[in-house]
Amino acid sequence: MPFASRLLFLLDRVSAPSTVHAHCDIPCGVYDPEQARIEAESAYKIIEKYQASDDELFRQRCVIVKEERTELAKHHISVLWSDHFKPEHLEQFPNLHDVFWRALKQCSAVKRSVDSQEAQKLLDLIDEIDAMWQKTGGLETTRKNGRPSA
Repeated sequence: MPFASRLLFLLDRVSAPSTVHAHCDIPCGVYDPEQARIEAESAYKIIEKYQASDDELFRQRCVIVKEERTELAKHHISVLWSDHFKPEHLEQFPNLHDVFWRALKQCSAVKRSVDSQEAQKLLDLIDEIDAMWQKTGGLETTRKNGRPSA
């Protein structure tokens, strides 16, 4: 065994390597704000169902699922921000970081609320992100067959 390999082996025994987590194991390059939008729309609809129900058990389930969906929206927004958008996009969109930051903060607002207006604000911010994504060639550069047509 070469010296470097033995040294690394010994270091691993003294201090085990940390496990790291990524959005995926292979950066596939498929990024689309539609993933976040679907989760945010789900949260919006769940809030409507929550408001329309008097069943306390159902309402508790709504809150749990709404929080899960909103956390997924937050994840998709974060991945899009960190993996798709590059420094050159800041020249094109000087407010890029602010829009993403506000969207992530809005996810937190939706998680702690059952107000459909909070969910709508999140959807509006995702629309802003989507517009920037499209102008950076998002659909052409990250989707094999585009988005499904309506």
